Amino acid sequence: MSQLSIIDIAKQDLYTSQSELEGKYPVPQIEHLLRLRDMVTWSIANPDMKDRQFVDELRSRYGLSQVTAYADLKIVKALLPNLSECTRDFHRWRYNEMIMETYQMAKKRKDTKTMEKAATSYAKFNRIDIEDEQSVPYHMIVVQPFFPTTDPRVVGITPVPNIDDRIRKLTQELTTSHPDTENIEYEQADLVLDDIFKPEDNDEQS
Repeated sequence: MSQLSIIDIAKQDLYTSQSELEGKYPVPQIEHLLRLRDMVTWSIANPDMKDRQFVDELRSRYGLSQVTAYADLKIVKALLPNLSECTRDFHRWRYNEMIMETYQMAKKRKDTKTMEKAATSYAKFNRIDIEDEQSVPYHMIVVQPFFPTTDPRVVGITPVPNIDDRIRKLTQELTTSHPDTENIEYEQADLVLDDIFKPEDNDEQS
């Protein structure tokens, strides 16, 4: 069983489904977490409420002592600033709650059409028809090394025999036949290709 404090558990699993919680924590912690979830949701819906109103609401819902209610108030206040980090989880949970409420109300009215729509929406939103995605082992992906080369065969081009000689002769012919041609000089790039394309060591990758 987990040795985490209730506030640490709440920061990690405030809106985790109850079925998942049952496999991670003992019943008393789950009950406490669900109580905190309820009051965090209430606090979001009632942002202007005072501490005293929070305590009264909590005691009214769960029959707690004043000391326990104020202890929960302290935890909820600590959790509220963190909700910006799990806003998506909150809205996912809230959406599922609304769908389930709609389904239960339709079931009581024996409204099978609305029940079917709610069930379809629930299945689509939670993508229960799709298998769980397997995590990609990115740490095992090896970067393909690339090395510079003047060999055209690497891209499927047949090399021209004696290409350097042919270039030299053609340059001389053009220089002779076109004396006004400007000879453009160039600078050799001062780069060490072995350093640029040096594969990373395993230690650096890790």
